[in-house]
Amino acid sequence: MAPIRLAILETDTPLPQVDKAFNSTGYYGVFKSMFERAFADSPTRLSSILSLSRHTVVFSDISSYPSLDEVDAILITGSKHNAFDNDPWILTLVEYTRKALEQDRKVKVIGVCFGHQIVGRALGVHVDRSDNGWEISVTEMRLCEKGKELFGKDTLKLQQMHRDQVFSLPATALPLAETSICPNQGFLIPEKAITVQGHPEFTPTIMHELLESRKEMGLFTPELFQSGMERNQQDDGLLVARVFVKFLRGEV
Repeated sequence: MAPIRLAILETDTPLPQVDKAFNSTGYYGVFKSMFERAFADSPTRLSSILSLSRHTVVFSDISSYPSLDEVDAILITGSKHNAFDNDPWILTLVEYTRKALEQDRKVKVIGVCFGHQIVGRALGVHVDRSDNGWEISVTEMRLCEKGKELFGKDTLKLQQMHRDQVFSLPATALPLAETSICPNQGFLIPEKAITVQGHPEFTPTIMHELLESRKEMGLFTPELFQSGMERNQQDDGLLVARVFVKFLRGEV
């Protein structure tokens, strides 16, 4: 079986020290590392499962995107930008995502954080800033029935870094998880899309730099920052990565 052609759509750039650690390969490098670590103990090499390509789409037009006839799936990364804004590049991304989801040919879609929100917007549901404020660092989520089935447990811990939310489920979508701050922590549309509000690709090192940076920007109170630092430990991100691959292979 040929590797699944997965296009990574980069919608932001990592902070400098993180980018340096991944040899200046951006969030493409971060996600590539996530998948490699998720399958580090597998007898099957990742390269035989996934063929990854990199596409930087921030402030870009449609020429930066892969043809939907030449990929099997797309993954939309997280971003500091707002998925509900109407900047030309965001509108282009929303329309491209909508076309991927509507195609008769099965192009599957993975959305992570900002990507989760873009998928929601492309499917016509409300995305906006939440009155509940920031959700940061490793957070335990309550899994819904489909989430329990996919992940094999009742709760899931993921890194979080957001204050925007998808406020309802798209038609035919099955909820995956919830928290008190964010009731929609991801959803599955069978054979078409899977999304998570959290960041399975983030390591404690990545989160540490984000927490420090946003504290210096004045975005976090001292109490929120300290709480985030205390919870910044290992999470279930690699389990999510393995479920992503099962989804791409048609096993969920």
